[in-house]
Amino acid sequence: MTDKMFAAPGRFWRGNLHTHSNRSDGALDPAEVCRRYEAEGYDFLSLTDHFVGLFDYPITDTKAFRNNRFTTIPGAELHSGAMENGELWHILAVGLPEDFAPGNSPHFRPVDGQETGAEIARRARDAGAFVAIAHPEWSGLTTEDARTIEAAHAVEIYNHGCAIACDRPHGFYTLDQLLTEGRKLDLCATDDAHFTEPDHFGGWVMVKAEENDPDALVEALKAGHHYSSTGPLIHNVVWEDRHVVVETSAVATVIVQGKGSASTAVHGDSMTRTRVPLDRFAASPWVRVTVMDRAGKRAWTNPVWLG
Repeated sequence: MTDKMFAAPGRFWRGNLHTHSNRSDGALDPAEVCRRYEAEGYDFLSLTDHFVGLFDYPITDTKAFRNNRFTTIPGAELHSGAMENGELWHILAVGLPEDFAPGNSPHFRPVDGQETGAEIARRARDAGAFVAIAHPEWSGLTTEDARTIEAAHAVEIYNHGCAIACDRPHGFYTLDQLLTEGRKLDLCATDDAHFTEPDHFGGWVMVKAEENDPDALVEALKAGHHYSSTGPLIHNVVWEDRHVVVETSAVATVIVQGKGSASTAVHGDSMTRTRVPLDRFAASPWVRVTVMDRAGKRAWTNPVWLG
């Protein structure tokens, strides 16, 4: 069976889902942020400035920066309520309507009477957004925290800005714990670019859609028709009864991961079509695939539920 993402109609479009401008705490104005992503060969960008009163709750209008090669998706990084460590929630919302109502988040500290993280995430999803739990490792997120965000479509499993700034880029533990509890979640890699340091062009999504159109891209994200990368390309994934066949750009390692310690790796040179046995996953309800090239760059598929 061909993985649903590769069986879907359309082609892959490269984009960044987590970006900041000087509408919040980024260094560059929105036009220059969009120009740089287009110049670097991206097909789309979501500008997700911090949705707090300090910055007048921005959902930045980027329609003027679209053209026949490059498009933009409205979005924001939402903040409301306290996590277990007392810090403010960070929720990524891509595809928000421009009239999404502000909550009560005047600054980057929790205040009495504001929505919880779960409540603002639900409100964003109900408004049509693709919702992701942002940078769990950077946030100090607990599994108990993550369980509350029932409206999430995905977990941010690689954040390039967090890799550069503090070496806390990952969300795999959070994702895998929620998967093991039965949550049907996808994953995404992002930049979280502010252009105040080399935090850009390091992590992205490849979204399969029939058009490079904001609505089509958001619907494909919600449907799970995307993979994430810091370098390698994934061309196809075919699930067989006892093996998975992964077609890629040249890579050195292909790993299948599942529940608990279940994993199987195949190593080689310049591999482009790799067959990985699934014998170790009989007790795992889900699996996902990681590929790694010779330089250590990685790409990740969304989880697949077996059976």
